[in-house]
Amino acid sequence: MVAHAYDFWLFDLDGTLVDVDPAYARSVFDRVGDRLGRSFTEREMEVLWHGLSGERTPQLREWGIDPESFWAALHEAEDPAARVEATYLHDDAAFVADLDRPVGLVTHCQEYLAAPVLDRLDIRDWFDAVVMCTGEVGWKPDPAPVYRAMSDLGVEDGAAGVLAGDGPNDVGAAWNAGLDGVHVERHGPERRGQCVLGDYRVRNLDELRTAETTAVVGSD
Repeated sequence: MVAHAYDFWLFDLDGTLVDVDPAYARSVFDRVGDRLGRSFTEREMEVLWHGLSGERTPQLREWGIDPESFWAALHEAEDPAARVEATYLHDDAAFVADLDRPVGLVTHCQEYLAAPVLDRLDIRDWFDAVVMCTGEVGWKPDPAPVYRAMSDLGVEDGAAGVLAGDGPNDVGAAWNAGLDGVHVERHGPERRGQCVLGDYRVRNLDELRTAETTAVVGSD
C-alpha cells in the first residue's frame, strides 16, 4: 500500500489533519473586516480561509485587498485560546500516527497558533520534524520549507518521499522539491471551482491504506 511505498512522509496541518469550527472562522473574518473597513461574504471567507483558489495573495489583489494589510489584520484578529478550542482532529488523521517511518509537518499556520493546537490535540509526538512557514523560511509552493523539513528529518539522498495536503500549494511544494504529492480534497472540486492534480487524489487519508502505488487515486 502507499503508506509503505515511501521512506518518509510530510504533511500539511490545517485542512489536512485538523480543521476549525466554521463559527470561529466567521468571527475572525468579522474582526478582520472591522480592521480593513470592508465585510467578507461567506464565499470570500471560505476561499481565503481554506485557500480554495490556491495562493491567497493573488486572490486578495484580485478582490482589491492589500495583502500586507490583510495578513496583519488576520494575525491581530486570531485568538490562540479560542482557536485551539475550536480546532478538531479529522478522524482519518490517525493514518499519520500509524506510520512507521520518519514524519514531518510543514504548515503555514504560525507558531503562536500551531503550537497550542499540537499540544492540546496531543499530536506533537506524531512528528519527527515541524516546520512553520514564514517569510524567512518560505511559503508553499516554494520548496524551501520542504527542504528544511527533509533536513531536520535527516533524509538521505535518493530517499523516496511524499507530501500530503489539502491545497494546490501543497502538491506544488512537493513537486518543486522532487517529492510525490497527495491532494486530500476536503471540499470537492465543485466548491473549489477547480480540480487539483496530484500523484494521489483522495477524499481522506484512509484511502491511502489500500491505494496501489502505481495508480493515481481519483476523488472526483
